[in-house]
Amino acid sequence: MTILRNESFIAARRKWGIALSLAGILVLLGGMITTFVADPETYALYTWLTLPVGFLLSQVGLYFSHRYVRRPRPDERLEEGLDKVAKDGRLYHYVLPAPHVLLSPAGPIVLVAKFQSGDISVDGDKWTQKGLGLRRIFGQEAIGNPTAEAEYHVKQLAKFISQNAPELADKELPIGAIIVFTLKNGGTLDLAKSSIPAMHYSKLKGFWKQRKQDKPLPAADYEALRKAFDAAVKK
Repeated sequence: MTILRNESFIAARRKWGIALSLAGILVLLGGMITTFVADPETYALYTWLTLPVGFLLSQVGLYFSHRYVRRPRPDERLEEGLDKVAKDGRLYHYVLPAPHVLLSPAGPIVLVAKFQSGDISVDGDKWTQKGLGLRRIFGQEAIGNPTAEAEYHVKQLAKFISQNAPELADKELPIGAIIVFTLKNGGTLDLAKSSIPAMHYSKLKGFWKQRKQDKPLPAADYEALRKAFDAAVKK
């Protein structure tokens, strides 16, 4: 499997994640210290402002940290799940309109990486996340709607293809999507009723072996996709 990753994109956001998380802690700590050592009447406004500002900085820092700082990162988990089974695939990270795209001989597949923990279930396109407690407020990003996220990324990728591989614009090109949970022990997953294939990253190998029977694209169509995707890497 060939991996094409936007390293500068990841490095920049890693720095932001570390810096914002540290800034949030320092702001909250500064407000706490001020409460105990300074005149409460004089610094009351400052103390109250540090709470929302520090919390906001911490949350934004966590957003970046979950995706670009903590190891293994979501992109690395996807590679682990597909290693040795998608040997003829090209995996693009943070290069295309969708963060993670696998170009297989049968066509492109959008991989929606979800790092959220808790007891997660889905019925069609309705997602539920339980078992978080206070983590829902502090440090845990909500699951959102991975189905809608996948559909959005598929549309964006289709738009990219029509603009950058115009010879494919009038063809009904299959674009798949898989929702992948990348946390090793994040809780229970009940994903059988998902309208879009959804699974833990450890299940990717078995799923991919079944997809090997999919009809491959015409060689010219695959080559047009590869050239368009690879050109995005060089920009």
